[in-house]
Amino acid sequence: MPRQIRRWGPPLLLISPSLIIIGVFVYGLIAININTSMTDIHTAAQATGRKPSEFVGLVNYTDLLASPAFQHSLRNLVLYTVVFLVGTMVMGFVWAWLLDRPARGEGIFRSVYLFPMAVSFIASGVVWRWLLNSNQGENASGLNRLFQILGVPFLQNNWWNNVNYGIAAIAIPAIWQLSGYVMALFLAGFRGIPEELREAGRIDGASEWKLYRYVLFPQLSPVALSAVVIIGHMSLKAFDLIMSISKPANYQTKVPAVDMYVFKSAFNYADAAAVGVILLVIVAILIVPYLVHTARAEKS
Repeated sequence: MPRQIRRWGPPLLLISPSLIIIGVFVYGLIAININTSMTDIHTAAQATGRKPSEFVGLVNYTDLLASPAFQHSLRNLVLYTVVFLVGTMVMGFVWAWLLDRPARGEGIFRSVYLFPMAVSFIASGVVWRWLLNSNQGENASGLNRLFQILGVPFLQNNWWNNVNYGIAAIAIPAIWQLSGYVMALFLAGFRGIPEELREAGRIDGASEWKLYRYVLFPQLSPVALSAVVIIGHMSLKAFDLIMSISKPANYQTKVPAVDMYVFKSAFNYADAAAVGVILLVIVAILIVPYLVHTARAEKS
C-alpha cells in the first residue's frame, strides 16, 4: 500500500487543482442546473426567495417537450444542423480536394477560405442580416437586390422570415464562416497520407479518380468523423449568429439556445435550466459515441 501511494500520490497531487476546479465549476454547476430544472422557480418572486420553490421532478421537461413552441425550436435545430453540417462538409471537402492538387497561389486561396473564421459570428451576423433582407421589389436589398439586377427575380424570397425554412437561411452564413475550417481539416488529412500510397496506386494502373476513391478518400474517414462531431456540436449550441440576424423572440428562427435566453430574461430559471439540460443530453448523444470510438481505436 505505501508503495502504491508513492507511485500514484505525486501524479494525483499534481493534477488535484485541475480536478477540483473541474469538479466544482463544471460538474458541480451541472448538478446545480439539473436541480434547478426540477423545481418550480418560474418567476422573479420565486427567484428572490419570497416564495419557496418546490421539487417538481420532470414536470418542466414534460411541459417543454409537449409545448408546440418548443417542438418548433427542436425542428429548427434539426434543420439548422442538417443544412449547416452538410454544407460545411461538402464545401470544405471540395475546397480541400481542389487545393490538394498542385496549383499556383495556393497560399492565397487558403487565406481567403480561412479568413471568415477570423470574423466573429456577431460581426458576420450584422452583415448577413442585410444580405438576407426579406424586402422585395422596389425596396429589395442585399441578395434580393442582386437577384433583381441579374434578372433572376424568381430567386428572391423572404429568407429567415419564412416560418418553415427561415432557420435554413441562417445556416448559409454559418456555412460561409466555417467551411474554411473543415477545408483545413481535410487538407491536413490529404497532406498526411504517405506519398507511397499514391505512387503504389498509380503503378497498379489506377486512374486519378480511382486513386482518390479507393486509396485516398478511405484514409480521410477519421478526419471526416472529427469534422462531423466538431461542426455538429457547434450547430447544436447555435446562439450568437441567430441572435445577431433575427430578434430573440422571432418565432421563425428560434432554437433551444434562444429559448433558454428568453426564459432566463423572464426570470423563468426552471425552464431555462431544463432547456440547458436537454441541450446537454443532445450534445452528449453526439459526443459520447465519438469518445468511445476514439478510445477503442487507441487501444487497438
